[in-house]
Order: sequence, then C-alpha cells, then structure tokens
Amino acid sequence: MDGEPDGVPATYDVKKALPGLYAPRAGVMAVVEVPEQQFVMVDGHGDPNVSPAYGEAVQALYALSYAVRAVTKERLGRVHTVAPLEGLWSAEDPSAFVTRDRGAWDWTMMISQPEWVGAEILAAATARAEKKGLAALGRARFERYAEGTSVQVLHLGSYDDEGPVLARMHGEFIPQHGFVLRGRHHEVYLSDVRRTEPAKLRTILRQPVAPAP
Repeated sequence: MDGEPDGVPATYDVKKALPGLYAPRAGVMAVVEVPEQQFVMVDGHGDPNVSPAYGEAVQALYALSYAVRAVTKERLGRVHTVAPLEGLWSAEDPSAFVTRDRGAWDWTMMISQPEWVGAEILAAATARAEKKGLAALGRARFERYAEGTSVQVLHLGSYDDEGPVLARMHGEFIPQHGFVLRGRHHEVYLSDVRRTEPAKLRTILRQPVAPAP
C-alpha cells in the first residue's frame, strides 16, 4: 500500500490492520489484547429481532460511517473500508446470553472509525447523513472504547447457536486460564445477515476479562 508522510496508509481496512482481532481462525478460542479504538455508537434495549430501534440504529450507523468515508476522501485524500458492525451486549443476569433471553438485553451497536477521523470530519459527515432523515441519527455518539485483555473466538453459524459456545467460554476457558468476566459481551459481525445463510454467518464473540482474585 502507498503511504502518507506521517506513516498512515492512504488506504485502510481495520480487518487488515488488526487481523488478530478482525480476521481470526474459526473455532480457536484465544486470549487477545484489544487496543483502544474510536467508534460511532447508538444504545438500545430489547430483542434485536423485533425492536424497531435496533434496525434504526444500524441504519444510522452505516449511513454515518459511509458519510465519514466520503468526507475523509474529499478532505484528506484518504480512503478506508467501512468497518464491520459491532455490538456490546449486557444484561442484569449474564445467563440471559446463554439462554438467549433477548428481551433482557441492553445493546450498544457501533462501527470503528480510523484514527484520523476527528470531531470536524464527524460533524461534516453527520450533516450529510441528516439529509436522509434517519430516526436514530440524533442518538449516535462518537466515543473511544478501551477493552484490553479479552477472550474471543470466531463462531461460524447462526446467532441462535452461540449459547453453547458462550457457555464453554464463560464456564470453562476463562476460569481455566485464570480469568474472570469483566465488562460487556462484544460481537463483531463479519457477514451481511441479509445475504448470508445462517449456517455460514461469521461472528467474532469476545469477552473482556480480568485476572481472577
């Protein structure tokens, strides 16, 4: 790839920049170190399959991210691939993830942005996206997120089949490696759910951890 004078590549794809976090081998559970990144985010609650707010959030995030891409290309001459959709998930009872009690879930959907994207670029991109009249755009925020030490695995298959994988991650792998759960469950959606058969969906499941006391 061609480079910029400051060492930042003229073209950027987070999956290639951080392959251990965005392009791991399927089925291999591993401990990883996740650096701080910046994201556009929208919060919500409830079953993503039936909640209108979830669909509105995802639509707004993609519209804003593609607007960011256009503005950075015009103003900075830098081109990047829009990053995959990600989600932070939590519930008062963590077992809601294993049992797939979606109505109990709180979520934050988000898309990573390159480090050269700042407040000025985001403001211009927001103004451009506002022309689409998106319901959730006003709830979007720009925020840095630091995850640190985590356990992750690339899951192949339906979202509904994640329960046993998470049970093994939480109940076996994490305690066996001397960790306890910390922070929100994290998923990275590498497949377009609209165009991919459920059995072929590729989803990174990630759980921040801390050393066991």
